[in-house]
Amino acid sequence: MDWLNAVVQGTLLGGLYALFAAGLSLIFGVMRLVNIAHGDLIVLAAYLGLTITTVAGVHPLLALVLVVPAMGIIGYALQRGLLNQTLGDDLLPPLLVTFGLSVILQNGLLEIYTADPQKLDAGVLETASVAVGGLSLGVLPLLTFGIAVAVIWALQWTFYHTSLGRAFRAVSDNQDIAQLMGLNRRHIFGLAMALALAVTAIAGIMLGIRTSFDPSIGGGRLIFGFEAVIIGGLGNLWGTLIGGVILGVAQTVGAKIDPGWQILSGHLAFLLILAVRPNGLFPRISA
Repeated sequence: MDWLNAVVQGTLLGGLYALFAAGLSLIFGVMRLVNIAHGDLIVLAAYLGLTITTVAGVHPLLALVLVVPAMGIIGYALQRGLLNQTLGDDLLPPLLVTFGLSVILQNGLLEIYTADPQKLDAGVLETASVAVGGLSLGVLPLLTFGIAVAVIWALQWTFYHTSLGRAFRAVSDNQDIAQLMGLNRRHIFGLAMALALAVTAIAGIMLGIRTSFDPSIGGGRLIFGFEAVIIGGLGNLWGTLIGGVILGVAQTVGAKIDPGWQILSGHLAFLLILAVRPNGLFPRISA
């Protein structure tokens, strides 16, 4: 039963990792952009949630009403004002620019909020649990996993059943032809980044409720997100969810064997899958 509990808890943890990774998967799928600052943007969303809950006295989940559109606006402005200028055949400029953005975000948050760890207070939600078949499952992990499934389903539906999704796929397949057909690729890229950071806002709030955070943890969230994306297959949203689950299960099973192996086990699982399937388990298939 202990091993089963470790697998179940790891599966639920994978929902949080999938939220970390969904935005990365989306923007890579649309514009082939690797955003080194993604983890720090997750932390930024958590701090925005902290500010709103402190000032307005609302529950962190209600703070999403403001944090999600705020991060969407930041994403659009960031893409149109900065990142669009770096896109091209060379992958190095966006890497360097987003690395610089990561440094700026970390130091800016450190200056404003200090290095003291913070946490979002969700009250009874943090400790509530339900009994399922002899296992005690936390309501918060269950909620996080459910939100992750809903978010990825919504992104998948948007990508394949809306005019915006068709625009995303068009600029992803061939930017020049899409431009000739009347699509403004800079605007489409801005909308893609806005949508990605809206998802990042949800990830940041759920992270802040689950555990403490400080300005320096963005790098670790970025690594977990990258590993989930690569395990699942670049650009495959449902694969991202499966990648997050695999990563989460590897960590909890590793922690069951030895508490010091938790993070290492996830990295080893990632390297093993990468060695066997360099393109991930479910590489993107063009629709």
